Amino acid sequence: MTTTRLHNSVCDLLGCEYPIVLAGMGGVARSELVSAVTLAGGFGFLGMVRESPQLIEEEIAAVRGRTGREFGVSLIPAATEPDLFEAELAACLKARVGAVALFWDLSEKALKRIRDAGILAVCQVGSAAEAEAAQKAGAQILIAQGVQAGGHVRGREDLWSLLPKVVANAHVPVLAAGAIADGRTLAKAMRMGADGASIGTAFLATKESFAHDYHKQRIVEAKPGTTVHTDAFHVNWPRGAFVRVLPNSVTAGKHGDPYTDDRKPIGKEGERTIWLFSTDSPLRSMTGDFEAMALYGGEASGEITAIVSAGERLRTIAAEAEAALSEPQADTRAGRAVPETESASPVCYAREGDDAYMGYATREELLAFLNELLEAERAGARVTARMTVEAGNGDARTVMRDVQRDEARWCAMLLKWINRLEGEASPRTGAFYEKCMAIADYSERLAFLNRGQGWVVRKLREMTPKVRDDAMHADFTEMLKSHETNIARANQLLT
Repeated sequence: MTTTRLHNSVCDLLGCEYPIVLAGMGGVARSELVSAVTLAGGFGFLGMVRESPQLIEEEIAAVRGRTGREFGVSLIPAATEPDLFEAELAACLKARVGAVALFWDLSEKALKRIRDAGILAVCQVGSAAEAEAAQKAGAQILIAQGVQAGGHVRGREDLWSLLPKVVANAHVPVLAAGAIADGRTLAKAMRMGADGASIGTAFLATKESFAHDYHKQRIVEAKPGTTVHTDAFHVNWPRGAFVRVLPNSVTAGKHGDPYTDDRKPIGKEGERTIWLFSTDSPLRSMTGDFEAMALYGGEASGEITAIVSAGERLRTIAAEAEAALSEPQADTRAGRAVPETESASPVCYAREGDDAYMGYATREELLAFLNELLEAERAGARVTARMTVEAGNGDARTVMRDVQRDEARWCAMLLKWINRLEGEASPRTGAFYEKCMAIADYSERLAFLNRGQGWVVRKLREMTPKVRDDAMHADFTEMLKSHETNIARANQLLT
């Protein structure tokens, strides 16, 4: 796995190359699309709202059959009967997917179960208040969704107004959603503090998407500024749930009152009837009057001019974002804008001469050390992400998942201190990754990984006494203890 300018701590947490996440679009984000996005270096969510546990199991198996990387599943409790949601969640927990994303109503109980299973808990929110509540409930990644987003839209606030509010109080990674279909807007979101983006519409209009060709073509033909924010499509969802769609006969009011008690069939998916005013969007598996269905599309629909492969679209977005973030005026260290209030530690500047005289590390020595460890932790995060997938179920998977999350956490900590010292973060991944993954036997690779963890411990023991700053000293001490604990846990697997 290569390291790019876009790579940051959320990538280490998710086990991907780029901070580009496929939104879990219901019906549309099936195994083919999730696999394509994942193989191209992003992270994909299967959109499994109101789907049977059997289909969820099949789709998870299909992704795993195509790729050896992590991915997630998106569920929506508010739009799912309680018994079905329980069965859906149980299927995800049993399969030990990489992440589960929840949307709409906050379910603290579900978040706890997800986290207790060692799975990343992700929440999509539409307001700063929702973001704060989700964090308190245990969300490990937040998706801040602006009103420009396609599909179901939780809030009423513009993304560019909402995002800074969410980031300001976030102690977990934040992904931006809504109005992002190219690298320019991804770079804009990252400059404003987002760690990356959750993208839907741009991936809906790809070859691997499970959306019907009619829907894809309507996205391509869409003009800027023509999408509609409406509650007309409501069957299967709580009343008053707004969506953003492309204009059609329903949004033009040609079918009368959407909330009439009469139900008119307009399509079929197997034996299932698709009703007028339903939240169902046209899928490959459907027949019927597609024009009158919910043609989901975000405000960025007007920027999409062709149906291409998901991999090509992702690589184009990534390349555009990297170019934008390379512009001189962009301060994008670690992919996150540095808050004006976050100044460098004074002991590492004004008293640098005294530090050297008294045996403390200078700023240059600290930056060199931080980058050395950052490259090593990136390598560790990638190794453990791969080993988590290969471990299957059982103790080895649990340990590797925990170690991978710790490695990602320490990457974020190291990046924080590089930013505070106004240094330049290394974009590289340590050579340890290639060396470790070249070892075919799992146990031998685990032993090699432990030796690498031991190297980090030695480095921290050497440097920590030379650190004057109390906060940095505390972070290094915690990192040291974490590595010692993980070494002991891995040793138990080897005995």
